Amino acid sequence: MKENIKHELISWLKTIIMAVAIALFVNNFIIVNAKVPTGSMESTIMSNDRIVALRAMYLFTDPKRFDIIVFKYPDDEKVLYVKRIIGLPDETVSIVDGKVYINDSDEPLTDVFVNEQAKGSFGPYTVPAGSYFVMGDNRNYSNDSRFWDNKFVKRDKILGKVIVKYYNGFKIYTNAFNDIY
Repeated sequence: MKENIKHELISWLKTIIMAVAIALFVNNFIIVNAKVPTGSMESTIMSNDRIVALRAMYLFTDPKRFDIIVFKYPDDEKVLYVKRIIGLPDETVSIVDGKVYINDSDEPLTDVFVNEQAKGSFGPYTVPAGSYFVMGDNRNYSNDSRFWDNKFVKRDKILGKVIVKYYNGFKIYTNAFNDIY
C-alpha cells in the first residue's frame, strides 16, 4: 500500500515538474505574455488587456512599419512596452501638427488606427541602423519615442510581434502573420 502511494506521488511530482518546465520554455522562448498597463495603444489595445507576442516572428524577417511590438523600454530595460513601429532604420521621422512624415515626404503616413487628431510637432529624428522609432496609437497620451532619453528601440531589444489579445475580449491581429505567408 505504501509502495503504491509512493509511486503515485512520484508520478504526480514528475507531471508537475514537466508542466512547469514546458510553461517556462514556452514563456521564455516562444511567446511573450504581457498585461498592458496604460492606455497608450487605445483603441487598438486597451488598458489592462492581456496580449501574446510571438518571439520567433523576427528570426527570418525584419520588423515592418505599423507592426505592434513588445520590447524592452530603452530608458529602463527591466520594463516592457507595447507600441507600434513608425520609423524604420535609416529613415527620418518628423511630426508636424500631429501628422507623421517619413523622409521629408509631402504626404503624411496613413495611420488609420489613430482615432483622434494627434497634436504637436516633434523631430526630425533620424533612425539609426538596426533601430526603430515607435509610437502609441493614442498619440496624445502615449509615452513613446518622442519623449524618451533614448529615442529608438534597438532590434535586439524587440521581444516579439503582438499576434493576439486574449483578455478583455479576444482579437487576432490579422496583419500579425503577414511576414510568414
